[in-house]
Amino acid sequence: MKIVCPSCVSGSVLSMIAVLILLVAPAGVQAQQPDAAVVIRHIDEIAYSRFQRVAGFTVTEHYAVFRGQDEIHPVAEMTVHTTYRKESGKSYVIVSESGPELIRRFGLHPLLDNEKSINLPANREHSWFTSANYEMKVQSGVQFIDGRACLAVSMHPQRKAPNMIEGTLWIDAKDLSIVRIEGTASKSPSIWAGPTHMMRQYKNLSGFSMATHARAESNGLFGRTVVTIDYSDYLIQGFPAP
Repeated sequence: MKIVCPSCVSGSVLSMIAVLILLVAPAGVQAQQPDAAVVIRHIDEIAYSRFQRVAGFTVTEHYAVFRGQDEIHPVAEMTVHTTYRKESGKSYVIVSESGPELIRRFGLHPLLDNEKSINLPANREHSWFTSANYEMKVQSGVQFIDGRACLAVSMHPQRKAPNMIEGTLWIDAKDLSIVRIEGTASKSPSIWAGPTHMMRQYKNLSGFSMATHARAESNGLFGRTVVTIDYSDYLIQGFPAP
């Protein structure tokens, strides 16, 4: 899973916002479809701007594993305290965990190891939602996600990896912040998992898109498995906007 989440609006984005506002104008006002190349360029700019402006953050993450058709009673759970530092990446402290040791050791703990690896300074840029990592196509019209008017962008990974998603990215039509990403992992995380459907929701916190909920579902050798992550209690340390 995973997830890194570009979001802050720089001064160079303001001209684009003027165009995007037309998409959610009242009835009777002629709306225009923004230029796709301009939208994609600003998605890239926001990703790099977020990286420069976020010095670090802490967040509480709650993981839950469900088996079969039961998504009410988790078979295993884990709560971790996550710390991100721009200069070093992510670190984790497991606060609590329950359920079979086999699921925790071979299911949940590898998720933390993977997140730590892809957030290392040498790796993290390769997982960003940018045109360097994805072929992007802006879809026509406006879609409403969680009550927010959004532009939908089709995402096709430039390479296959468990954290690279073939699917759709929704961005807020006003400020271009990420609202949701959903699709199928371009590469299965293991030979046991099978195709994995992934979704992550975001919320604008202190001017940055931060993950609030994530879900992954796979149907592999051992049947249907769903893993959810809920994020709470963010404390964000940011640099002033240029």
